Amino acid sequence: MNIHEYQAKQLLRARGVPVPQGDAVTTLRDARRLVRELGGGVVIKAQVHAGGRGKGRVVSTAGRTAAMYKRLEADPEKVEGAVVGNRRGGVRLADGMEEALEEFRALSNHFLVTHQTGPGGAKISSVLIEQQTNIASEYYAAVLIDGSIGKPVVVASTEGGQSIEEVAAENPRAIIRQPVDPEEGFPAFRGRQLAKRLRLPSSAIRPAGQLFAGLYQTFVETDATLAEINPFVLTGDGGIIAVDAKLNIDDNADFRQPLDELRDLSQEEKMEIEAERAGIGSYIKLDGNIGCMVNGAGLAMATMDSIMLHGGEPANFLDIGTVNRVERVIAALRIIQKDPDVKAILINIFGGLARVDIVAEGVVEAVKKLRIKQPIVVRLNGSNVEEGRRILLESGISVESAEELGEASRLAVAAAR
Repeated sequence: MNIHEYQAKQLLRARGVPVPQGDAVTTLRDARRLVRELGGGVVIKAQVHAGGRGKGRVVSTAGRTAAMYKRLEADPEKVEGAVVGNRRGGVRLADGMEEALEEFRALSNHFLVTHQTGPGGAKISSVLIEQQTNIASEYYAAVLIDGSIGKPVVVASTEGGQSIEEVAAENPRAIIRQPVDPEEGFPAFRGRQLAKRLRLPSSAIRPAGQLFAGLYQTFVETDATLAEINPFVLTGDGGIIAVDAKLNIDDNADFRQPLDELRDLSQEEKMEIEAERAGIGSYIKLDGNIGCMVNGAGLAMATMDSIMLHGGEPANFLDIGTVNRVERVIAALRIIQKDPDVKAILINIFGGLARVDIVAEGVVEAVKKLRIKQPIVVRLNGSNVEEGRRILLESGISVESAEELGEASRLAVAAAR
C-alpha cells in the first residue's frame, strides 16, 4: 500500500530521522497559517501516489489529463515540468506568503500528470508545505528486501535526487548495497560505516548514521516493502536532512498496522476498491479490452499470458478464488462489466475445489440481472463440470465455450475485435 510523502515523513520523524518542518494542508486557511508559522521560503508539493512529481504537469480538470499525458510521452524534454520556470510541475518553490498561496491554489484540487500516473492523472488530494532546505549535496538511501539472499538490504548512493534505476543503468558503481542481518538489525554504528563509504564530511557522519538507523527501524516497524529517501541532503551548514521520502507498506500486515488511517482512497482505482468491498481482494485494473474472471493467481497470470500470445490485451487481473457462492460470481462480473474498455469477457475456471455448477449459475444470473452485452467466452473444468455445462446450455444466454485455455483465449480475442 502506498502512502503520501507527508505520512512517510511523520513515521520517519518519530524514529529519529531529520525531516523539514511542515505539514499537509487542504484548505487555503490552513495553508496561510502554516506558511506564517514556517516563515521565509517554503516548498509546495502535490501529494499524490505517483513519482516524478517535479517533472509532471498540472492540469485543472480530469478531462485534460489524457492529452497532457500524450504530450509528456511524446516529447518529455519539451513538455515536462520543473521546480522553477514557466512549466512548473507538482513541486514548487515560493518566497513569501502571497507566492506560497498562489502556488497552493495552482495545485490544490487539480490533477497531476506524470509518466507514472498514466492518462488518468492523479487528483491532488492534499498539498505539503514545508521549509526550504539549503542543499549542498544530494544522496540516496533506501531499505528493501533482496529476494535473492532473503534479507533486507540497505542501498545508498551519492547520486541522489534522480531515478535510482537510471543511476543503476548508467553508473552502477555509484550504488552501495549492504545486506542486513535481521537478528542484528542496522544500528547507528553500521550507519556511520555506510556514511563513511559515501565520503560524507566528518561533521555529517554521526547524523547520517542516525538517519540510516532510523530508516531501517521505520522499514521494520511499519512492515514496509520499501522505505526510500531520495534525496537526503548535506546542508550548507553541514547538517543532514531527508527532503523527500517514500514508504510502501505490505497490506498483508493490516492486522497490526493502522492502514485504514494511512490509506487515501481518492488515490486508488475505484473499481479495485469496489472489488475489495465485494470480497474480491485480487482485482487490478489493466489497459486492455478483455475482462478476465479466473480462480487462482497463477492461473490468472497464465490466462493473461495466453490472451497476449493470441494478440489480445487483458483489461484486468481478477482472482475470484475458490468459487462456491453465486453472489461472488455476480459481483465479479458486475465489476468487469463496469469497465468501459471491456469488449469481451473470458471466464477461466479450473481445479477440483471450484464448483463449476455454481459458477455457471452465477454467470446465467449475472447476464440476466446485469444485462451484460459483451460477448462471454467460458472455459470450465472442475467439480460438477457436466452440471455446469448443462446449466449454461439450457439457460438461453449466449456464451461461447472452449475445452482448452488456448482456444478460449483465441475466441475471446476474436470477440473483442
